Amino acid sequence: MIFDTHAHYDSGAFNADRFEILSAMPGMNVGGIVNPGCDIESSRTAIALAEKYDFVYAAVGWHPEDIADKFTEEAFSELCTLAEHPKCVAIGEIGLDYYWDREHKEEQKKLFRRQIELALRLNKPVIVHDREAHGDSMEIVRDYPGLRGVFHCYSGSAEMAKELLKRGWYLGFDGPVTYKNARQSHEVIELCPTDRILIETDSPYLTPVPFRGKRNDSGKLIYVIEKIAEIKKLPPQEIERLTFINALKFYGLEDINVQT
Repeated sequence: MIFDTHAHYDSGAFNADRFEILSAMPGMNVGGIVNPGCDIESSRTAIALAEKYDFVYAAVGWHPEDIADKFTEEAFSELCTLAEHPKCVAIGEIGLDYYWDREHKEEQKKLFRRQIELALRLNKPVIVHDREAHGDSMEIVRDYPGLRGVFHCYSGSAEMAKELLKRGWYLGFDGPVTYKNARQSHEVIELCPTDRILIETDSPYLTPVPFRGKRNDSGKLIYVIEKIAEIKKLPPQEIERLTFINALKFYGLEDINVQT
């Protein structure tokens, strides 16, 4: 079975058919989905979807892009409460983004640290968004040696990947590994042990080839599996099995009785 470790079914791109798509996922061999929040509204929706579907889990967090125009202390307090929900398995999507917002770097760093500390208090992993902020992201991560997490949609260097792997972190891979210009991602996949790979769609974004440009969903994750299998020189069924086990371990769901 397939475990999509990062998908935004709270997105408006799914407003017309959200429940139909999610209800169809078990029939498409998708046995697990984690929906991360990016602000208080999307975190509420993530929890609601997790309550509705047995195979859907939530993460709650404040995305760095959404600090300037949405963040309030009252909303953050509610986020901390949502984080204690039994189907909230991680704090995320959190981190740093200097591509969309270079004006609020210090605010991003402070909020990143606050959410890391929330994760540590609750003994939950973090889902890190790192876009054009590799140096600062690593500097913050190094300050928390007991932190568990994944760098979602990994875009850093092979050297950065090696350091994260030594620290016990996971790396998340999605549609861009199927793109023609994905040489660096392929290099990282080659060096990444199979027990540290997580697969994700980032739905509705980052749709893999051959559907690039269309809306993504968890059913298309098979194309990411096939590309990783090609790089690792393993059967796709083995990558599917191993990444499902990795997701269960990472999110603390090992007690789920699912055939892999």
